[in-house]
Amino acid sequence: MPYLSSTKNPILFCFIIATFLYSCGSSSSSSESEEATSQTGVASEAEEEQPTVVFVTGDHEYSSEGTMPKLAAELEKNYGLKTIVLKSAPDYNAEENIPGLEALQEADMAVFFLRWRRLPSDQVKHIEDYLKTGKPLIGFRTSTHAFNYPEGHELENWNAFGEFALNAPPGWGGDHNHTHYGHESTTEVSVIEEAGDREILTGVNDTFDAASWLYTTLPDYPTEDSEWLLMGSAVNPDKEAIDHPVAWTGTNSFGSKVFTTTLGHPQDFDREPFQRLVINAVHWALDMPIPEEWAGPMEMNVAYHGIEN
Repeated sequence: MPYLSSTKNPILFCFIIATFLYSCGSSSSSSESEEATSQTGVASEAEEEQPTVVFVTGDHEYSSEGTMPKLAAELEKNYGLKTIVLKSAPDYNAEENIPGLEALQEADMAVFFLRWRRLPSDQVKHIEDYLKTGKPLIGFRTSTHAFNYPEGHELENWNAFGEFALNAPPGWGGDHNHTHYGHESTTEVSVIEEAGDREILTGVNDTFDAASWLYTTLPDYPTEDSEWLLMGSAVNPDKEAIDHPVAWTGTNSFGSKVFTTTLGHPQDFDREPFQRLVINAVHWALDMPIPEEWAGPMEMNVAYHGIEN
């Protein structure tokens, strides 16, 4: 078959030009694709570097199943953290089941807001394993009495979670008389003078009101490995009252950095100073810089359950 010259065959000439242009376009698309893949890879690595905060919730009274997801959403939206929120099942009153605790294996920090749980040993093992890593944790209000196993139960020692994990009294009542000043009272909170220059208190008002009735901790708690941040004074107490610390940092018995507050009524989370404190505490616990300027107040508006059992 005779050789077909492109200059003498317009159809062949057009075919060659089209092939050339396709080749160039394909090459360009390939480069763009490789660049996009590279950028995706960088994004994935950045996502992997985001600290993961796991929230473990379950209380009958203070609506932690409502406040903690909103706090988690705020941390993801405005502070670049990954969060996982675990809840008691089938609802907040369920004392013996918090599904998904294996998520603590990937946690860089754990946040506990529990009250009188009786979890099975396999679930408690996930919490124990996390504590043994020495990674940081935060505890809210009723987490001082997170567990309530009956006398003689194989997990009865977990009733002292407040002490060995949070530097707080070892459970409700007992020899240390960990109690409060009545449901009709509130708390006036003030920054402890010696702690006033702590970065964790950046943006926190010197004084503010809290809806939480004051929990007693003194004279034996917080433990000596703790630094007090905020002091609470009972307003309209139902008995003679003294002031008690309501927020502190420290190192617990596992060597973990810990931030504990006995505040945590859902209305406390509507107070800007408390919101700021909590955001600061998360950053402090994760060894991240405390935000000098924060994203602004969170809309919480979570109802208080009250005591149902």
